[in-house]
Amino acid sequence: MRLIVMFDLPVETAQMRRAYRIFRKALINEGFIMMQESIYTRITVNRKVEERLIKKLPNTGLIQTLVVTEAQFSSMHFLIGAPSEDIRNKPDRVIVI
Repeated sequence: MRLIVMFDLPVETAQMRRAYRIFRKALINEGFIMMQESIYTRITVNRKVEERLIKKLPNTGLIQTLVVTEAQFSSMHFLIGAPSEDIRNKPDRVIVI
């Protein structure tokens, strides 16, 4: 399944910009890749990643998650542009131990 994180964080003050950078870096460290600006996705087998992200949430803003199956994600239509060819974005890369 895919975990999609969508966020809108304020960047009006230096402290808010720092919180934004910390959260974005946490997403990248957890293996998320950017689909669009402020929309990141990751292949996962459970929701433990989401639980780890909860510990790194900033104090303000809007952050939402959505879980979709790989079939639903792969049926996405690209009206303009093309899907990322990043190897981290391939479902056959997942190994369940």
